[in-house]
Amino acid sequence: MKAKIHPKYVQTTITCACGNVIQTRSTAKDVKIEICSACHPFFTGKQKLVDTAGRIERFRRKYNIKD
Repeated sequence: MKAKIHPKYVQTTITCACGNVIQTRSTAKDVKIEICSACHPFFTGKQKLVDTAGRIERFRRKYNIKD
């Protein structure tokens, strides 16, 4: 490997908008993110199913799906 061409690999803090703080190592010093695994709906299981203009109901009628 060539000398003096690689970025520094330093201890960094990743801060989420929800307040979650993660310590890791990266080439970036401090990182601020909007969403993390602690607040993302996919990981928390609190995902909302939004029914826009009755699309879900129309789908259920079309394929005869009972709730």
